[in-house]
Amino acid sequence: MLNENERQIAFYVTVPSACSYLPERKSVTVFADPFAGMSKRLYSVLVELGFRRSGDHVYTPHCPVCRSCLPARIPVDSFQPNRTQRRTWERNRDLSVTRVAPGFHEEQYALYQRYTQQRHEGGGMERYPPEQYQSFLNCTWGETWLYEFRSDGALLAVAAVDHLVAGLSAVYTFYDPAATHRSLGTFAVLWQIQETARLGLPHLYLGYLIPECRKMSYKSSFQPLQVHQDGHWQTYSAAASPS
Repeated sequence: MLNENERQIAFYVTVPSACSYLPERKSVTVFADPFAGMSKRLYSVLVELGFRRSGDHVYTPHCPVCRSCLPARIPVDSFQPNRTQRRTWERNRDLSVTRVAPGFHEEQYALYQRYTQQRHEGGGMERYPPEQYQSFLNCTWGETWLYEFRSDGALLAVAAVDHLVAGLSAVYTFYDPAATHRSLGTFAVLWQIQETARLGLPHLYLGYLIPECRKMSYKSSFQPLQVHQDGHWQTYSAAASPS
C-alpha cells in the first residue's frame, strides 16, 4: 500500500535524443521525479508498470513512434531451460556464489573495467571512474546486493540484483571476457532464476528486451518470457530462439 506522497510522484519527459540501442532512431524517456521520495515499495510498483532504474533514476522508454523496448520478466515457476541453457548450467557447477553488500570493491571494479573495455568499447561505460561506476550499479533507497561468482577463489562474474517486493530485478552483470566457454552471462541469469524461486518470489525482471538489437535480444531465449505491452504483461513468443 503506497502512502500519499508515493501516490503523488511526478514524472518528466525528456526531449528526443539519439537512441543508444538503435542509432538510426530517436528516443524519449519518462523519468520519475529524482527529488521525490523513491522507496523499494514504490519502485516495486513501478517495475510492474515497465519501469527500470539506473542508479537512483527510475525511467521507462516513451518514444512517440518506436515501441521496440519491451519490459521483460521470467515467471520462474514455469521457466523451462533449453538444451543450451542446461549445458551452461552443468558447465558452471563448480562456481561458488557469495552475496556482498553494495559499495566499492576494487576486485569487482577491475573485472568491470576488463569486461566493458572488451564488450562495450566506445560506449562510454568503459571510462566510468569509481564514483560513476558505483552510482550506476547502486541506489540509495532500494535493496541491492552484489553476487560474486568464483572458481577456486578467482572472481569470474558479478551480478548486481535488486530485491523487490514480488521478485528480483537483474540490474547489471559483468564477467571475465576471457572465460567465453562458460557463457557466464547466461549462467548468471539462470542462477538468478533459481534464487528468485528459492526466495518464493514469482518473477525475475530482466530490464528491456529489444528484438532488433543483438545485445538485448538474448533475453528471448529464456522461456516462457513475459513482456509488458499495451498496458499489461503478456507471453512473448520467440520462434527463433535456440532449443
